Order: sequence, then structure tokens, then C-alpha cells
Amino acid sequence: MTTNDPIPVAVIGCGRMGKLHVRTYAAMPEVRLVGVYDASAAAAQAAAGEYGTRAFATLDELIAEASAVTVATPTQFHAAISERCLRAGIACLIEKPLARDVAECKQIVEWSKRYNAPVQVGHIERFNPAVRAVMALNLRPRFIEAMRISPLTFRSLDVGVVLDMMIHDLDVVLKLTGSPLARVEATGVSVIGGGVEDICSARLTFENGCVANVTASRLALKTERRLRLFSAEAFVSLDYGKRTASIARRTGNLAAIRDTVAEIRGGEIPDPGQLNYAALIDVEPLPIEPLDPLGSQLASFIESVRTGRAIEVTAEDGLAAVDAAERIVRAMPEAGALG
Repeated sequence: MTTNDPIPVAVIGCGRMGKLHVRTYAAMPEVRLVGVYDASAAAAQAAAGEYGTRAFATLDELIAEASAVTVATPTQFHAAISERCLRAGIACLIEKPLARDVAECKQIVEWSKRYNAPVQVGHIERFNPAVRAVMALNLRPRFIEAMRISPLTFRSLDVGVVLDMMIHDLDVVLKLTGSPLARVEATGVSVIGGGVEDICSARLTFENGCVANVTASRLALKTERRLRLFSAEAFVSLDYGKRTASIARRTGNLAAIRDTVAEIRGGEIPDPGQLNYAALIDVEPLPIEPLDPLGSQLASFIESVRTGRAIEVTAEDGLAAVDAAERIVRAMPEAGALG
């Protein structure tokens, strides 16, 4: 295979997320979709038939044909499957979370290095164009507030909301702060049962002094996925779902606020309650590229496989997110946390 040849790619796991990967790979000219595998032969056949590819009968047969794979199985199987692929030198894009615990994440990091096979973790919000626009600002956050709530989807009920949903925001927050996690406080509630939390609120303090409040719930009556960032230079508001973001910069706005305060104190503005504070602040929308996050994620993965370029979301990143998630779950008080 030359550098101009399409990369032979396969997908392991044909559930909801796996089928999205199959569909996206099938449309990429730089990829040759060699096939799919699932523990359910019927699921593999259905996905293969829909996208005109092959359903492999065994994982060994798939490994013999592919140079890169997406691992989109249930999290409990990520480590075992990725080891077999990495041992064969196959690049892996492993859906989030990287593995079910820190120990397995560390194993995947070690296998990637030992077998010289790259691993990218499917933290898709990193490829959300609004997130990328905010990260490009290179702000130094002092406080971050993230909220991710939605009605119950009845999927992934074997894991708690921290590993299921909050993990997205943990990865983004860790990337934005760029600092080790120093302290964790958290509270959570299990409503459905099964020993895992369905609602969680955590307060994360980082070594550089930044504080992040992160909330996740899969029992809300509406869907909301937002992040707000405060720094000395600016305030940023981001909507993950709408893929929009806005910024209020310190420059200009601070002078306007101080001038208004001076006018109030001087009696020039007799009734401050009549002021429209929103109109006083200059909020700019950030320019957002109209990119599909999944398409961008897979294109980045394939480009790294083809050229040897550094992986954007590394196995170490996936390990850090799972480590933060475990620390949050451990920090929940026993009484009421998993009732």
C-alpha cells in the first residue's frame, strides 16, 4: 500500500454509534471500507447490507484485512478487542470512554506503545466546531461551568451518568485547563437503581487554581449541553448542540461598565434599575466552521494513520478523562449517592 492508496478500514461493533462510523467511512474517498464485525451476526449483516460492505464472521478475519479500525463495542469489551488489534499493528479509534476503568485504560496506553500502533479516543466534542473555535482562543480559564442534561434514552444503563455523559465535558475541561486535577467534590443520585448514578454534580479544582463545576443528568425533561468559561481576558458561552459560541471580551466592555458606574455615582443615571445591562455589554459571536464532528473526527484519525501525524485525542487523553470520572464517583457520599 502506498501513501496515496485508500486506507483499509473496518468497524467493530454495529450498534448505533458503530453504524454511524460505517456510514461515514463509506463516504470517505481516502478510505476503503473492508467490512464490519459484531458479536451479533444479524447486526453485522444488517450494517454490511445497508452500506455495501462485508460482514466478517470472526474478528481474526477482520484483523487480517484492516489497517485501521473503529472499536464501537460496549465499553466492557474495549480492552480485550483493542489488544488483539494493537498486537497486530492496527490503528484503533476507540469510542469513549476509552475503557471501563483506569487500569484497563493504562493497559491500552501501554499496548499502543509496545506495538507501535496509534490509538485515538472517540471524544467527539473535541471536533465540535464550536469547541474548536473556543480552544483556538487560547484563553486561561479561571472558572468553567458545564452542563449536560437530557431525557432518558434507555441506552448505556449499565454505566453511570459520569462515564456515559459527563465524560464528554471532562475531556473538554481537562483540555481547556491544561493542568492536573488537584481536588474533587461530588454528589450524585441513583434513581433508576442498579448501583450507578443517574444525576451528578462535581466541583473540580485544578493545580493552576482553575475551578470547574460540571453537571450531568439523564433524567431531565429537556436536552441542554452548554459550557461557560470565565478568564481574565474574556467570558465565553458555548452551546454544544447548536454548535455556536459567543465571547464578551474584557477590552472595551470593562471601560463601558466603569463609565456607567461613574455616571450612576455622579447622579447622571438616577434609576439604575432601568438600565439594559445586556445592551451595555458587547457580545460577539465566534466564527464557526460548518463541519460535521464525526466526519472531522474520522478524517483526523485517517490522516494520522496515513501520514504519521500526531493523534489529536490520544490514549493518554482518554486515560485522563476516565481517571477524572473515577475520582468523581469515589468522591460521592455513600449515603444517597447510590441509593
